[in-house]
Amino acid sequence: MGLECDDSAHNHSRGELCAVGKELYAKALRTGRIARSEAEAAPCLKELSLLHPDPDDSRWLHPIPPTIALNQLIHPIEQEIQARRQHAIALADVFEPFLAIHTPDPSATQAITVLEGLSVINECTTELLTVQPGSGRRPETLEAALRRMEPLLDRGVRMRTLYQHTARHHPATLAYVERVAPYGLALRTLEEIIDRLIIVDRKVAFVPARSDRQVALELRHEGLVQYLVGVFEQFWLHGVPWDEEIPYRPPVDGIGGVQRSIARLLVEGHVDEAIARRLGMNVRTCRAHIAKLAATLGSGSRAQLGYLIAQSGILEQDDPAQ
Repeated sequence: MGLECDDSAHNHSRGELCAVGKELYAKALRTGRIARSEAEAAPCLKELSLLHPDPDDSRWLHPIPPTIALNQLIHPIEQEIQARRQHAIALADVFEPFLAIHTPDPSATQAITVLEGLSVINECTTELLTVQPGSGRRPETLEAALRRMEPLLDRGVRMRTLYQHTARHHPATLAYVERVAPYGLALRTLEEIIDRLIIVDRKVAFVPARSDRQVALELRHEGLVQYLVGVFEQFWLHGVPWDEEIPYRPPVDGIGGVQRSIARLLVEGHVDEAIARRLGMNVRTCRAHIAKLAATLGSGSRAQLGYLIAQSGILEQDDPAQ
């Protein structure tokens, strides 16, 4: 007897797999095929290209292996994240000269303020959005953050934080998450994220003013703050929830997703320290990945490595046009 479903079973956004679709896809994987008529109960299977027709019998459909299907679905998302990250960097470069211009307009001087310390966070009443780059903060830093967060959690402030994937392996961060997650703090991770960002009640935003992050810019201009909220929401949309497995792409010729990310940044001309910072890992770990990449490609020098990366075609795995 075939599966039947009501409209509520398909109450999902485009690009998602409904409950009936999940059951039919699992059945197809177990049996190796599924009747075309039965698959009509879940249009999302066709939308996500999870089935392909039997070349000899049009009545049957065969499942696409989940590793291949997942890779095909993740590629466009990763490309969108990269495009938005580049857009954010480009906008920061455009606005940097204007930040140094002093204006006598009182409203303008209040829109951007240079400050040390983030005491205004204590005034948060409804929502706190944060981006925390890097593999993890020091235990004492996390302890101080916990003391700041507890009053907000007690007041029922909604809180969402974005980390990088590498933070999942940082003991102090794991301990911090274990303590705050039961209070409703939502966490997701990405391979690459923008620099540190804090948004309070969607009215005030804080971004670093120096590379050492000891001084911040307080932004109150509505347009700038709303733009940063949009950037955060896009990153959040594509982030992996903390309690879910990271969908790493399968290795290609022995080169995994992390090495491919490093290879792309090497070709773009970034030095080891910048690559490590972008991917949220320490420099030693980054150099270990570079050494593994060089060994896999047979490179004897840094200059040769860049050439071999370009010739190997491994970066074409991330190019949807290929």
